[in-house]
Amino acid sequence: MFGKLTRLSLAALLAGTMATSALAQDAKTVKLGWAPWSDAEFVTKLAAKLLEDKYGQKVELVQTDVAPLYQGVSRGDLDAMMMAWLPATHEDYYKRVESKVENLGPVYEGAKLGWVVPAYIPESEINSIEDLKKAEVQEKLKGQIQGIDPGAGLTRLSEEAIKAYGLNYKLQISSEAAMLTTVDREMRKDGWFVATAWSPHWMFGKYKLRYIDDPETALGDAEHVDVLARKGFAEENPEAAGFLKRMKLPIDELEAAMFNAQETSYEKAVDKYIEANPDRIKEWVEDK
Repeated sequence: MFGKLTRLSLAALLAGTMATSALAQDAKTVKLGWAPWSDAEFVTKLAAKLLEDKYGQKVELVQTDVAPLYQGVSRGDLDAMMMAWLPATHEDYYKRVESKVENLGPVYEGAKLGWVVPAYIPESEINSIEDLKKAEVQEKLKGQIQGIDPGAGLTRLSEEAIKAYGLNYKLQISSEAAMLTTVDREMRKDGWFVATAWSPHWMFGKYKLRYIDDPETALGDAEHVDVLARKGFAEENPEAAGFLKRMKLPIDELEAAMFNAQETSYEKAVDKYIEANPDRIKEWVEDK
């Protein structure tokens, strides 16, 4: 449904195996890159479905990690990515490529990073990051914060937050899947945990979680998630670029769709969203 699905490694991108000139020769094949985050997967597959069905364009989905995504778009190996968390989370990545890419604007706004705990933990025990310093709290949490991918902006900010608050905690760097496994396991037994998290995410529809306060704003404020395209993409493929500029999802709709994707599949969730939002889709594909 979504065209050919491939996986690029950092080495492959650095090797430049796919030249920009080759992409320019076939502007109707759109290469969209995404990292394995649930929000990125939904918006990318939604865009791919509409580009194929409404514009008749071939779409190739390229799954890789965050750093190779930015390199791929800046080198022209990818046409676009739809998960640039700005201004803080991906600040370092974006600064390195800003002059080599085109920002097509936000696909959604009001995104948030933070640390979450189960709602059943009393706020009198944990209300803010400062509360993690309490000896009894640290003991119950085993001095650990469950993290995600090593290359994620949230990981970098979480490491900085641990230093900023002077916490004697270890950030368990792993993956989104490992973080969710921990959340699910602990929630089943009313266990205590702190996990790095972000909104939008389907887990807020499945579990009763709450963000804890970050008085130092070490994890940043609300953000927007932008679409980045390679230089020249808008000129070579104005239909696709125009569509990506117009595509904007309210964050509550996105979270609901992501939860539906977990309960069914991303393909079914994409179809359901399109069917349930004809007016919004019409705005995005206004030239069709």
